[in-house]
Amino acid sequence: MAATPLPLVGAPSPARPEPDAGRYPAQPLHHLDALWIQVAGTLCNLACTHCFVSCGPGDLRHPLMSRGEVRDRVAEALALGVKEIYFTGGEPFMHPEMLEILADTLPRVPCAVLTNGTLFTQRRLETLRALSDASRCALEIRVSLDGYRAEDHDRFRGEGSFARTLDGLRRLSDHGLLPIVTVTQNGDEDPLAFRARYITMLREAGVARPRLKVLPMFLLGRETARTRGYLEIETLLDLPAASFDPDRLQCGGCRAVTAKGVFVCPLLVDEPGGRMGGRLDETLGPFPLAHGACYTCYVTGMTCANG
Repeated sequence: MAATPLPLVGAPSPARPEPDAGRYPAQPLHHLDALWIQVAGTLCNLACTHCFVSCGPGDLRHPLMSRGEVRDRVAEALALGVKEIYFTGGEPFMHPEMLEILADTLPRVPCAVLTNGTLFTQRRLETLRALSDASRCALEIRVSLDGYRAEDHDRFRGEGSFARTLDGLRRLSDHGLLPIVTVTQNGDEDPLAFRARYITMLREAGVARPRLKVLPMFLLGRETARTRGYLEIETLLDLPAASFDPDRLQCGGCRAVTAKGVFVCPLLVDEPGGRMGGRLDETLGPFPLAHGACYTCYVTGMTCANG
């Protein structure tokens, strides 16, 4: 995956005016393949300095979704042809019924849970393993890591979090759950050397078969205070139609839901214009790529999905 473009010199632009949708490329929804469920809302046990949704302890800006609400959203999604479910937050394992929600969902469709890896009790690990063994559908656990050294990761996620996350990764591996490790690349380090450092570190830490997914930084949420927001030139405004590839972005095949409704993708649940409706069948049309995050996705070719 391409590295994130280097920050441009200059101050962030003021809030952008209401977009002229006709001047932005419109991303069609080819087919609704994936649904992102912000099951824990914005509640998290950490307050990471780069969180694009600014989640944290006690934060219920997006409330937790009830078990029944998740069950209804999954049924709605499956009726529209969804093939995989992603559970996110906040921190999904802050939800008191996360294991029960997985027990409801996993028999019906492959699931992935995105977590910071610090809340794996023995009971949770044993239950996750049992759910995985009992289902014909795949269960993936994705764990976020923001440095191959403690000082780097802890700078983002708090002192001691690196050790706790590595312990969670080891224990997942010991239970045969083969975690996907999501890492952020924030600079111009050679991609092959960057990946090799992580793979070596994870193997030495006891993760038997490390799998790595590299993501760029998004200039949203708390990251705007840590570094900056998007500049006025970081936009897809007036992108020539001949240059636009409608098969490049994940929003051609996904939607995201929170307790507040249906959004185009998990990155834009706090962005004006990111909400598309109250029901999934209201959100099957095109979406104007008028946000800074759309620029990052398009330039890097990234996807939040496991693939």
